[in-house]
Order: sequence, then structure tokens, then C-alpha cells
Amino acid sequence: MAAFEHLMNSCDIGDLLDDIASADRTPRRACAALLLAAVGGILAAVLAACAAAPHGNATHNDAQRVNTQRAPAQTQTPAPADESFDWHRLLSADFGSALKDVHFPLHEVLLFRDAEPAAAAVEDLECYAPDGPAPRFLARPPDEYLLCFKHDRLSRIEAAVRLSAAEAERVFADACALWLKNAAQPPPEAGVCDGTDGTIRFGARLVADPDQAQIPLPQMMLSITLDGAPDQ
Repeated sequence: MAAFEHLMNSCDIGDLLDDIASADRTPRRACAALLLAAVGGILAAVLAACAAAPHGNATHNDAQRVNTQRAPAQTQTPAPADESFDWHRLLSADFGSALKDVHFPLHEVLLFRDAEPAAAAVEDLECYAPDGPAPRFLARPPDEYLLCFKHDRLSRIEAAVRLSAAEAERVFADACALWLKNAAQPPPEAGVCDGTDGTIRFGARLVADPDQAQIPLPQMMLSITLDGAPDQ
């Protein structure tokens, strides 16, 4: 800028304009040439400064990218499963409890077991159903809920629900994953979910509904059996 001011003070403006318009390159027009060079240098410096200066939007976008990179990844927490998926809610009385000590009214249910070893093992059980509502199981009232006593002591609890064929496998898989989370279990088998939780053995099965012929839509039966310790 100081060189530019010196040229403006030492050169006549009228002569400069005439010299710029003229094609004559005589030494007397050196002042005009120097002025043009100075103006060109100033313009180049201004353009370079503008190119180097950060734009407001770019700075804002860069800050956003830095904040995004530094922000910790947020994982979506899955919604908790319905509490009724936990089979512990079926324990309306403690194993080993005497029939007379059960705190809600019961009525006896006569069962006809299949002629198989598993059925023979429970043939001496006396099973009862509650007079009132049974505990919810798998987000619905159970179709069957029995408390079975051996020698007047609670030994087994059985529950079963009907599921549509479209949802049965998914519900069974979700429930079994929950049940086996903290339980000892044998190798997995399709339609079977067995394990031990403390002193309680549980076994669940997903089978075709035995009353399928009387139901208009395809359904499956998911049943679970809870057995207390032998001495209970």
C-alpha cells in the first residue's frame, strides 16, 4: 500500500490514463507500467487472502463433524420383556407347601395321562386348579394351570397357553432364551426348552395343539412343567 501511495503522489493521473490507453512503450510511461503492476499485486494479495480465510459455514460444518466423531456411540436399549414371560411368576405357592396351607381356593382336576414313562412318574400326583384367575403366562391368561401335590405336598406346577402358528416359534424362542439365561441346560433341541434354576427343574414344549380339529385357525400349544426338589 505504501508503494501504491508513492506512485499516486509522483505520477500525474491524466498522464497515467493516456499512457494506459496508448500502445507506445517509451520510457516516459514507466510510471503507468509501475502503477499497473502495483494494482495487479494488490488484487492478487486480496484474492489469496479471501481464498485462505475459512468460511463461516465450513467452520460450522467442521465443528459438527468433530463433535460427531467425539460423541460416544449411543446404543438403543431394548424394551424389557413382559414380566409374565418369567416362569417364576407361576410359583403361586412354594414347593413343599401342604395342600391345606395354600392361601387361595382350589378344586381338584382329574387328568388322563398318556401311557408313557413320563406319565407313569406322575400318576400318583393329585392336581388342582385355582378357583380364581391364574397367573398370567407369556402375556396372556394360561389355558391350563395346575398345582400338583404328592403326598399332600406341592411337587409340580403345570401351565400351558395356545399360540397362533404364526407367532408360536418366535414366542417360544424369546421365552426359552430368557429362561436359559441363568440356568443350567442340556443341549438344545427343536421345540424343547429344559433347564435347572436352583432347586427347580423346568421343561417346556412347543407342540401342535391336540385340540386342533376343534379350532378353526392353526394353533400351537406351549406348555411348561416346573418340578421342585425330590424331597420337597
